[in-house]
Amino acid sequence: DTRGKVLNEVLREKAKCPVPQPAMVGAVKMSRRGIGGARCFSFVHFALGRVPALAYQLDMVESVRIIGIDPGLRRTGWGIIESEGNRLRFIACGVLTPEVDQALALRLVHLHEGLMRLIAEHHPHEAAVEETFVNAGARSTLLLGQARGIAVMTPASMGLPVGEYSANLVKKSVVGTGHAEKAQIELMVKTLMPAANFKSTDAADALAIAVCHAHHR
Repeated sequence: DTRGKVLNEVLREKAKCPVPQPAMVGAVKMSRRGIGGARCFSFVHFALGRVPALAYQLDMVESVRIIGIDPGLRRTGWGIIESEGNRLRFIACGVLTPEVDQALALRLVHLHEGLMRLIAEHHPHEAAVEETFVNAGARSTLLLGQARGIAVMTPASMGLPVGEYSANLVKKSVVGTGHAEKAQIELMVKTLMPAANFKSTDAADALAIAVCHAHHR
């Protein structure tokens, strides 16, 4: 217990001093971040009268939970990680799959409600979404843009900061090259987080987006 060690050190210093000393003065400062309860503690000055002041500062590395979203109208991948300094920890991942025979509006509602449930369940502090890839089909691009709008709007409406990243930047952040193949992304995600149990490329891509955000936030 760090606070106990600090107090023991203070008492040892007090015992060395031959003159009477006033009562110990101490202060503890605590800050809390986000809806998930990630905490950063700082213990600050402890001093004993005429004993040379003892100052201690302990800053625990802040843990940030991130949800990465790979938007799609048929399959929207999601992945949640925790970033603590240079360490990454896998939390969960999966895919949202609206019924393809539903009306467009209902498919968008499915994505919106699904993301809301995930955020309410896992309590991420921040979100990251991949930017729309413009392909040859104008209609396909417009449909993907609507799914991406849901992916950006939903976490923002629940108070989460949202980062947006191009596919090339995600690949470069995770693999080291902006033209990496899907298999390379999956391999690197598994290397960075051995516990990651994704079962589709969509979920692996979402985890890669979260990793990219952790590197650039």
